[in-house]
Amino acid sequence: MSYKIGRVGDLKVGSYAIVDDEPSRIMSIQKSKPGKHGSAKFRCSAVSIFDGSKRSFVSPVDTSINIPIVEKNAAQVVSMNPNGLQLMDLETYEVFDVATPDDQEIVAKLEAGKEVEYWKIMGRYKIQRVKG
Repeated sequence: MSYKIGRVGDLKVGSYAIVDDEPSRIMSIQKSKPGKHGSAKFRCSAVSIFDGSKRSFVSPVDTSINIPIVEKNAAQVVSMNPNGLQLMDLETYEVFDVATPDDQEIVAKLEAGKEVEYWKIMGRYKIQRVKG
């Protein structure tokens, strides 16, 4: 299980949540007051960590939501090919494949032997930055 369970009302801007089965970063929050016939509502817009698509949801404040566990690690670029990159984790020496990042600033700095910071979220990998 690569997520934990939290309350919708505890989410803050900048935190992470699983929206439509996709790990997402919370971008904006609106809370309405409880009314005569129900509990307070929570309106949230989020952006997917992996594909950048916008997602939103409306929910009562006291319901549960899945929060992804974000593992931040360091790796070294072993090789590059048109389909992606091959990385080696610097702690476990595990070698795995990662898709080429969408951010062109990161792609311009990538080359074999460089050290990168990557995130592992729900069994998927994303390169966040190139170190050095």
